[in-house]
Amino acid sequence: MKRFGALLVATGVVFSANPAAADPAGPTDYQSEIVDIEPATTAVEASMLGGDSFLLLEVEPGTEVLVLGYEAEPYLRFLSDGTVEQNLNSPSHYLNTDRYGEEDIPEFADADAEPNWDKVDSDGTWAWHDHRTHWMPRSDPLGSERGNQVLEAVVPLFVDGVEVDMTVSSVWQDEPSRLPILVGALTGVILAVLAGLAVGSVARGALLAAALAVMALVVGLAQNWSLPPETGPSRLNWLLPLTGLVLLGAATALRNLDGLVRWALVAAGSAELTLWGWLRRDGLGAAILPTDLPFWIDRLVTALALAGGVGLTGVAVYAVARPPAHQAAS
Repeated sequence: MKRFGALLVATGVVFSANPAAADPAGPTDYQSEIVDIEPATTAVEASMLGGDSFLLLEVEPGTEVLVLGYEAEPYLRFLSDGTVEQNLNSPSHYLNTDRYGEEDIPEFADADAEPNWDKVDSDGTWAWHDHRTHWMPRSDPLGSERGNQVLEAVVPLFVDGVEVDMTVSSVWQDEPSRLPILVGALTGVILAVLAGLAVGSVARGALLAAALAVMALVVGLAQNWSLPPETGPSRLNWLLPLTGLVLLGAATALRNLDGLVRWALVAAGSAELTLWGWLRRDGLGAAILPTDLPFWIDRLVTALALAGGVGLTGVAVYAVARPPAHQAAS
């Protein structure tokens, strides 16, 4: 019963975290770029975030910019004092809440309706899903191959009353190398084996898992720091490995706790890392990841968290469930 209680507590810790309801930048196989702004202007700087996920516009103070939606309606405006507003009556506003434009448009939203401006920022920058800048279908482009351009479109703006056309193109990227994934998975297996060989020592197993948690935390924080807040980066990028690190730190430091409880903490902390890696699994095969870190580092640590997390969780669960005669809490 004591072992069952320890594992039940560990399970509760792992599944207590829920993902934020947002549509952040995710892994993608497409790279979009701003290829032309006509007529040229130095008052507006545009770039793509997360490969093709978000269009970022940075407007110089003293400049007013109006971004038109898909039906040529007023969608976003940047005022000269840096205020950024979105039109709540614009159908584009609702279509842009997710990458695939699957959000329902309310009946009151109409391209011909009087704009209802709502302030969203005050520093002259804003990023949004713009479906003119990325490949919309969930399937790969038919009749095309990697390395080919899959779209070219124009995002219309008015800069201080002057009509400006911003042209965006997107290219289907080559598949990434599998080497970082293999190295990460192999390293994770080695960590699990080392923990299994030292199953009599809670502290040693916790330290091995904690080293993995630190790497995952760095990668998760880097991803969130790479993207502006309005793109909705998930807190789970850093919250899961941080929670795991706290649990593993407790298992290492609190030597006065019962050995079963300490191993249960190791199981919970390692399971947090497994969940972190599982939620990021799409990035293992995608060409572009939403982070400023080198992509190979992100893939390596994700694979390491998956393989190592599963193995270390298994070792810890075995340590809790094995016969009492073999228990040790050193």
